[in-house]
Amino acid sequence: MYLWLKALHLIAVISWMAGMLYLPRLFVYHAAVEPGSPQSETFKVMERRLYKFIMSPAMMVAWLVGIILAFQGQWFTAGWFHAKLALVLSMTLVHGLFGHWATEFGRDRNRHSQKFYRIANEIPTVMLIAIVVLVVVKPF
Repeated sequence: MYLWLKALHLIAVISWMAGMLYLPRLFVYHAAVEPGSPQSETFKVMERRLYKFIMSPAMMVAWLVGIILAFQGQWFTAGWFHAKLALVLSMTLVHGLFGHWATEFGRDRNRHSQKFYRIANEIPTVMLIAIVVLVVVKPF
């Protein structure tokens, strides 16, 4: 059962990360269009649906199955797991921040530039790399 759960966890993480990498890219393009324009309204729908129907459910499954795997693998005492957990908690906070920005765009209250969102787009990438290295290499 452990391997099936691991597969489900990976599928959920991949789905979550696809959204975490794509949503801020949508913000980059959305920030470039006039609020209330047809393009802006299209971006609002895309952002809301991506966040609500793909990213959030995938994050919940990743967390739920990840906790089960941690118990089954008895990883709670491993140093690498503590670091991974801290990064996943941080990723969850970034997820919430992205949701806030999507809500702000939905209300035509964006306060950030395209450049800001380009930089924000790199945060999940760096965190993902660190998490994968910790899980695969288990350096400590």
